[in-house]
Amino acid sequence: MYENNSAAEMYDLLYQDRKDYRAEAREVAGLIREKKGDAQSLLDVACGTGIHLEAFAGLFDRVEGVDLSRPMLEVAKQRLPDTPLHHADMRDFRLGSSFDAIVCMFSSIGYLRSTQDLDAALRTFAGNLTAGGVVVIEPWYFPQTFLDHHVSGHALTHEGRTITRVSHSTRVGNLTRMELHYVLADREGVQHRSEIDELTLFTSDEYEAAFSQAGLKVDYVASAEARPGYFVGTAA
Repeated sequence: MYENNSAAEMYDLLYQDRKDYRAEAREVAGLIREKKGDAQSLLDVACGTGIHLEAFAGLFDRVEGVDLSRPMLEVAKQRLPDTPLHHADMRDFRLGSSFDAIVCMFSSIGYLRSTQDLDAALRTFAGNLTAGGVVVIEPWYFPQTFLDHHVSGHALTHEGRTITRVSHSTRVGNLTRMELHYVLADREGVQHRSEIDELTLFTSDEYEAAFSQAGLKVDYVASAEARPGYFVGTAA
């Protein structure tokens, strides 16, 4: 997924056109400070191209990012040249410093394949927290809320380029299988690329169990509109 800079930049443009990253960052910062009012440092896990991270940088004194995709990190580095960005797996990383808050946004947690992976990630998050630190995860959909055979699409024109994205989602067991097609048209011609994304439909109980085994007290906070809400965990 996002195997080159062109794909990462296409992702970047499409989602900036349809999501209010700054509003989401403010919402999450509010959840964090309800639990830890003096929170000043934040780690964004699966930070992608750094759009949420850029918004968090205006809300916290120190921010850093982690992602498994090098092309995504290269785009993030262009956006945030002075911010530490780490190439690492969310299931197992040590950065040499602790954070008051660790977030995992945009349902990126769903790319984990099993409850064992989910448990490992939460243990890793907890191990990189300060005392009383907070973990906020925006989950993927739950088994009972996922819409099988869902179709979506989006298009934009930006600086002489038109980009379209269409997707079709189906369920295979506890996996969401999303087939995505992108078409880019510019003065050089038309390009097409496609990909298959698979995200796990973890249950609420599985999320809460992962927080608990990591030693985090967890609450679920519902979100407005059709978004999946947040799990908010607090360390002792």
